[in-house]
Amino acid sequence: MAKRNRRQGEHGLNRRALLVGGGAAAGLLIAWGVWPRDYAPTLNAGPGEEVINAFLKIDRSGQIIVIVPQAELGQGVTTQLPQILADELGADWRTVAVQSAPVSPLYANSLLARQWLSNDLSMLAGGAGEWAIDQYAIRNALMLTDVDSSVPMFHDSYRDAGAAARVLLCQAAAARWNVPWESCDVVDGVVTDGAQRRLRIGEVVAEAVRFDLPPILPLRQGNDGRLAGQDLPRLDTPSKIDGSHNFAADIRLPDMVYASIRQGPIGDAILASANESAAKGVTGLLRFLRRERWIAAVATNWWAANKALDLCDPVFTLRGRPVDSGGIEEALEAGFASDAGRRLFRQGDLLPVFEGATILASEYGVEAALHLPMEPMSATARVTDDKAEIWTATQAPGLCRSAVADALGLSDAAVTLYPLHGGGGDGRRFDHEVAVQAAILAQEMGRPVQLTWSRLEDVIQDRPAAPAHARMAAKLGRGGMIEGWLAKVSAPCAVTQSWARMADGALPHEAAADTADKASRLALSGMVPPYAIPNFAVDHYPVDVGLPIGLSRGNADIYGAFFTECFMDELAHLAGMEPMSFRIQMLGGRPRLAHCLTTAAALGGWQGGISGSGQGLAAHSMDGSHAAVLVEAGIEGNRLAVSRIVAAVDCGDQVNPDIARQQIEGGLIQGLAIAMGATAPYAKGLPTRAILGRMGLPRLADIGEVTVELLASAVPAGGTGGIAVAAVAPAIANALFTVTGQRFRNLPLLARD
Repeated sequence: MAKRNRRQGEHGLNRRALLVGGGAAAGLLIAWGVWPRDYAPTLNAGPGEEVINAFLKIDRSGQIIVIVPQAELGQGVTTQLPQILADELGADWRTVAVQSAPVSPLYANSLLARQWLSNDLSMLAGGAGEWAIDQYAIRNALMLTDVDSSVPMFHDSYRDAGAAARVLLCQAAAARWNVPWESCDVVDGVVTDGAQRRLRIGEVVAEAVRFDLPPILPLRQGNDGRLAGQDLPRLDTPSKIDGSHNFAADIRLPDMVYASIRQGPIGDAILASANESAAKGVTGLLRFLRRERWIAAVATNWWAANKALDLCDPVFTLRGRPVDSGGIEEALEAGFASDAGRRLFRQGDLLPVFEGATILASEYGVEAALHLPMEPMSATARVTDDKAEIWTATQAPGLCRSAVADALGLSDAAVTLYPLHGGGGDGRRFDHEVAVQAAILAQEMGRPVQLTWSRLEDVIQDRPAAPAHARMAAKLGRGGMIEGWLAKVSAPCAVTQSWARMADGALPHEAAADTADKASRLALSGMVPPYAIPNFAVDHYPVDVGLPIGLSRGNADIYGAFFTECFMDELAHLAGMEPMSFRIQMLGGRPRLAHCLTTAAALGGWQGGISGSGQGLAAHSMDGSHAAVLVEAGIEGNRLAVSRIVAAVDCGDQVNPDIARQQIEGGLIQGLAIAMGATAPYAKGLPTRAILGRMGLPRLADIGEVTVELLASAVPAGGTGGIAVAAVAPAIANALFTVTGQRFRNLPLLARD
């Protein structure tokens, strides 16, 4: 895949972008002041449909069509965002439908852009730096889906969209009845004046769009009849149950053919040869297509295409050292000696605390965790001379569209992207190489092509969660209080690598090398202890481990929580204190997290972490949420056995509590998978284990009882997608210590073949 052109100077927010002219604020105002600031909705309206605003259409039958820009990957975003709008509108939930949003600046995720793109320069620029990032995101239509940013980013937009529609409908009905519009309301999809007069939404929507909104939108008051906070049924469940839901591999177009692909080993691999004649006997094979870094087979069905690739046995030349597990470990250890290491978080002064003192020091390690989504990477493309259409699941549709346009030599406007729901992904679908490949194949074939990677290809080309090593040290004072804390982390940064690939078009091995000397706070998420420690420091040592890595569910908090909470248990043991009390005494400033700990302990029948109990605790905060997990675990034969998981979570005022529970339960199981397996050893540039049944993943018999308690909270909703993933593995490790007397300082917890 060719390296992207940086059209419009796009996708690189650097010193020049932030410091245009004499000063940050003045320079940015001069440089961007002439850019357009108002964007009109670009929604297509079907027969009988009225566009209310960028987030809502209503048809004359009364159907509420909510426009959702976020990718649905199973997290329930296509129910939560419509539920916010429908609640404020006063809609009947049975009339609500969902439509994916087109690429537009109106749907830019500036919240996620701030998290990813903020650096020392933007922080120094203060408000001007945040403004610059927001404008950059909007003007480049950075539509980004991260499972825990969707509701915080768009909550107010959907609430206001619902309020606007309600006001317009009330104005239209009031005009008919000759009453003040303020006396009207929308209840269960019906406009009423509170007396006997009633009109269904569809009856007045055509008139409603002609009215003007007041300067201030009145929001709905009271709790009677509200949809927010209810366990409403998910809108995507019925079609997923009956099989009518369309994923990328379900798309069918006239004259369409199917493709499979091989891309060689991990790293800088170039296609050297392929014995195409060996596959000529495969029924249905149409053609082989080659590029510098891949070969694809196109056939009348996918099985024929994949079989043909097996028979032609492509050979690749790998430049540079092949990735292997030993090399990854060596690189992580060598990272601690790198000059690129930086102290990114600090409080107090550690030197006088540690000098001459007896400290506890421990080393930890986490292997790269594979994504392993249910749906492998897939895309369908139809390309003509002057335009292209792409059907795929993507977490960055604007960037995906631009990458396809670049590959085909078209303008962005000539590419139509139809964003589909994905069968999982958890960050993997920020990469868009499958869409680019499908587009190139369709252009070459002159007919629609559906490209689906095999499971083996999906594992080989995965961009797993980052591996990491940590060196932890702490000094205990009187009463078991921690006086000093030092954490050194050697790890690549998933966000910086992923951004280089998806925004700048860097090849995976290029992105890994280019970011190897860039220390980032994003690689230390979860490493700043939530406890009241007067003196602490956290250092990041960036490194290229040879394995390109990517965004994942929980991201750096996966290893951040593991290192922090396992080390906390070691300190509690050294202090001779019960692990929960040890934590609670240092959580005076974190009452929500302390409440989670005491609740999980009470629900789980916490026995104090005594020897032989098989119980372990861990606590974690991220994305505005707080959680504590208690597990009961042991080892049966050579396999981890978890009989019980109890999670107490304060995730704020959730729009749909049942979806929050689903996310937390799913996160607990994914965290268990990371503790048990979900990784692959690497040798000679390839994973040596690519069959799911050999990865030690949890099965139903391995899980036991799962209890999730959502704590009542009036604060804005926090994230639910990653917090349980991060908290469960350290809890299991701490439980195993009570059974074996040994510390388990590596993930996965048990050594495997």
